[in-house]
Amino acid sequence: MQAGGFDMGALLQSAQAVQAEMARAQASLGDVRATGSAGGGLVRAEMDGNGQLVGLTIDPSVVDPDDVDTLADLVIAAVRDGARAAEALAQKAMGSVAGGLMGGMGVPGLSGLPDIGSIPGLAGLTGASDVVEPADAADAADSARPEG
Repeated sequence: MQAGGFDMGALLQSAQAVQAEMARAQASLGDVRATGSAGGGLVRAEMDGNGQLVGLTIDPSVVDPDDVDTLADLVIAAVRDGARAAEALAQKAMGSVAGGLMGGMGVPGLSGLPDIGSIPGLAGLTGASDVVEPADAADAADSARPEG
């Protein structure tokens, strides 16, 4: 322990524990799923927690050989919506770990934050399948259309 009651060794140990937890959380993001949709669910894009497209479902009723532009717009909207949902999952998981870093190190003035040993939000991410629905599929479809 150094002068003033600050233990640099404990600080380093806490930081290393959080770094390991962040690595575990990042690795677990590949196992979670977020789904985006457009056209009232006619096109659905499934993303993993790292933002990679892992599935695409297109209802046959939207496949019109004379109007492929609408289908393209719906696919783009669904993928964008899925990417937003995946980003929200990642922020939640990684934010929980970061909050644990600051609160668990005993830094003066941060005693009200959660302890590093109680990182919320990560228990459900290990191998589970979380689906985050879009806020409004109609808005997502509209946002995919080019300006002009």
